[in-house]
Amino acid sequence: MKVRTVKLREVHKASGSGCHPSFCSILWDHQAHHLVTASSADPTISVHDPLLSSGAPKIIRHHRDGVTALALSPNSTCLASGSVDHSVKLYKFPSGQFETNITRFTLPIRVLAFNKSGSMLAAAGDDEGIKLINTIDGSIARVLKGHRETVTGLAFDPNSEYLASIDSRGTVIYWELQSGTMLHTLEYKAPDTGSNLSTMNVLSWSPDGEILAVPGMENNVVMYDRDTAEKLFQLKGEHTKPVCFLSWSPNGKYMATSSLDRQVLIWDIDKKQDIDRQKFDDVICCMAWKPISNAMAVIDVTGKYGVWDSVVPSSMKSPTENIPNSQSKKSSGLLLFDEEELEPSVSGNLSDPGEDSPGEYEPPSRKRSRKPSVFEEDNDENIDNEWSSLPKNESRRKSHCINKENLDSGGRSLRSSMQESFQPGATPIQTGKRRFLCYNLLGSITTIEQDGYSHIEIDFHDTGRGPRVPSMTDYFGFTMASLNESGSVFANPCKGENGMSTLMYRPFRSWANNSEWSMRFEGEEVKAVALGTAWVAAVPSLNFLRIFTDGGLQRHILCLNGPVVTASGFKDELAVVTHVSDSVSSRDQMLEFKVFNISSGTQPFKGRLPLTPGSYLSWFGFTEEGQLSSYDSKGVLRIFTGQYGGTWLPVFSGSRDNSDENYWVVGLNAQKLFCIVCRKPELFPQVMPKPVLSLLDLSVPLASSDLGKETLENEFLLNNLRLSQIQGKIKEMAGAGLDTTSLVDEAFDTEVAQDRCVLKLIGCCCTGDKLARATELAKLLSLESHVEGAIKLATRLRLPKLAEEFNNILEERLINKSKGSLSAPVPNPNGNVNSSADNAVSKTTFTERRKTTEPPTPSVSPKLSAPLFLRKGTKPIKENGSQNRSGEGESIKEIEKKAGDTSYVELNKVSNPFLKSSSNEENAKKVGEVNQVKAQRPSNPFLKSSIK
Repeated sequence: MKVRTVKLREVHKASGSGCHPSFCSILWDHQAHHLVTASSADPTISVHDPLLSSGAPKIIRHHRDGVTALALSPNSTCLASGSVDHSVKLYKFPSGQFETNITRFTLPIRVLAFNKSGSMLAAAGDDEGIKLINTIDGSIARVLKGHRETVTGLAFDPNSEYLASIDSRGTVIYWELQSGTMLHTLEYKAPDTGSNLSTMNVLSWSPDGEILAVPGMENNVVMYDRDTAEKLFQLKGEHTKPVCFLSWSPNGKYMATSSLDRQVLIWDIDKKQDIDRQKFDDVICCMAWKPISNAMAVIDVTGKYGVWDSVVPSSMKSPTENIPNSQSKKSSGLLLFDEEELEPSVSGNLSDPGEDSPGEYEPPSRKRSRKPSVFEEDNDENIDNEWSSLPKNESRRKSHCINKENLDSGGRSLRSSMQESFQPGATPIQTGKRRFLCYNLLGSITTIEQDGYSHIEIDFHDTGRGPRVPSMTDYFGFTMASLNESGSVFANPCKGENGMSTLMYRPFRSWANNSEWSMRFEGEEVKAVALGTAWVAAVPSLNFLRIFTDGGLQRHILCLNGPVVTASGFKDELAVVTHVSDSVSSRDQMLEFKVFNISSGTQPFKGRLPLTPGSYLSWFGFTEEGQLSSYDSKGVLRIFTGQYGGTWLPVFSGSRDNSDENYWVVGLNAQKLFCIVCRKPELFPQVMPKPVLSLLDLSVPLASSDLGKETLENEFLLNNLRLSQIQGKIKEMAGAGLDTTSLVDEAFDTEVAQDRCVLKLIGCCCTGDKLARATELAKLLSLESHVEGAIKLATRLRLPKLAEEFNNILEERLINKSKGSLSAPVPNPNGNVNSSADNAVSKTTFTERRKTTEPPTPSVSPKLSAPLFLRKGTKPIKENGSQNRSGEGESIKEIEKKAGDTSYVELNKVSNPFLKSSSNEENAKKVGEVNQVKAQRPSNPFLKSSIK
């Protein structure tokens, strides 16, 4: 056999004076345009151009310590790296632009692997557990626990059914992705690498997914069946020491193995013998076949790398010829489709709907070219009988049939990225860290797993609002909770085949002993929980809505229209969000909400839940005033209002506010959003250190106005929303015969605040020459005294036509009032026409408060100050004979100086040419009695008089 030499050149220097060997990584992108290398002794990642071997590589420097693992997504657009610094980072590729710290461990990471679609990243290392991370939103889909030693190798099978893992003691585990359970455990099948971190146990699936290759105990490589984990055959030859790395050729016909004896052997899989070898100066710790040609990149434990050309002799079949269908078409990061040959997927999602994070796709598996099962319809005549005779497990048969139903006539998967269920105010599971089960404006519930059970603590933000609740030992593994002033509710998913889902309620105060209760669900799994006044709700996986009393009585069982997304409660109202259908082709979620009134047994509202295109629901709940609200992943906050028959209004846009921050919503009231600010790329807060609650002003996503007064326009729209909510409550409470005094007072204060805002906008329109808009605004003024102020403002700004328009508005309003016509259409502060019932509320209930209010005089500058409202007891008006009449030539500055004097406002009404007054007006009354005088006089001073 002819010996050839592969030249290596240094790219990563070993750290320290002793130059200890270190584990190095190397991989190609899917088109072989770039070669990526890293070393556990170097915190940088190098991206090389193979065509410019003498050129300097691109350096990516984001880790604080050595890089121990690399992985490229199947479409080579995303690079993942793990490090001794315990972090896993994602980058855009090939630019190397940093994207996110997608997860962290408490100990160094040793291995990373992408699944076939690129939507799932597996990460493991010295920590206990393998994290399955959703790369779309960064959530932890599962944590697989079973290894007792450092996990050094991970591999998703190409058919997306299994994940294989191996640890430093040589134990191999087959994981079923759909359930997250261990199918097979093969103990001590590979060498024990001990504390040597320069080489690690690895494993790899064949490109068609039929064989799992594992280093053996006899300096060999052992092949195991994908389904039964039975030993099929071995590759044993000239290696004199244990195999430390192996790699399949793109077509699966060859394999490269490196050993501690510093040899690399090339094997013909069909003949089970080596066909070429290469001796190196140091141990080769990583290899990668070139995906488009007969070559292979290698790197040794000293950080030297090179490319071995013509790996397979030219007389033999090329390693890139006849690549299996599952590998020949590169992933786009989503679903893969083969128009000619397509088999249904055996896997589905990682779990049942309602458990994982949104956006997870599982690709359909392809027709098997080497070992088709007896359940496949198509048979390959060239298949060896040895492969076709191997048994298949029963679970595969069932899932195979089930997934056939999920394909349309064109062979495409009908399963889509339907958002999974979540609990508002909860954070994802983080191994070894405390997390939030619930966080709201009242308090928080946290949990941390310790030695097979969890430790739960309940804390109130204001200790005066709730009792001191002792900590709780959780043996059920609760993953969701809800909290209010009366108690807390907990629930957990099913655990294994015999573990049932449990719902538990703990009241904070009760006159009876043993008031805590629990329910267990057989054949269904709780997906969301909610609390209200004397009721507890749970939504399990069978699309039932189960409502219990706080004493544990099963009160109602209702059917929902689709899988639940989330639920929230407030006093007597329960709101539930469900899927209407699968996501559309644009991947937009199709969600529906329903509001149930538990005490009355009614359903006041229901409808579609709007989301920003391409987003998913990330928070759902009620405001402090009881208004239904939602927040999506694109940062848009919406509030449900009764306007226009029930609509959602956007009141905040996080994407506009600050692109460097994410807002984790906690709650909101009429003016403020309560949230925890997380620096990107973090999506949720940590329990420790204690997060700081931030208050942000609500801000409607307005278009850029030519007026340039977005702040005033935002205040105007929010006041409209608030006033509409208050008036709706007044009508509801009045119909129920309840006292509405406090709401009437609040409505009046909101009307006054809205009028102040409108007067400021009118002033801006006057100075900006938007007179038609100023007239529209004047029609929205609620109080007649404020219309008088608008007239005076137009007069002082020498806008006679505008002042006359304002005067006509006031005349029409006073004429309708004098006629006592309650049926006449009167615009309300929302710009809509009030019904007679609304007029009765707004005209009769607010009149008493109006009597104590004096007409304001706004400033004529663009930045108008709020009008001054004086109460009874102010200085009385002088007699007519001593009035200080102001001429039209009086300067604006003098008017502004006197604007705060209410008597000045009243006296100047006489000089207003657009307010022709009769001469018999009483002027000896106090300022607080002016409105009463106006109501008693025989002729209205603001109507045009016949006296010339």
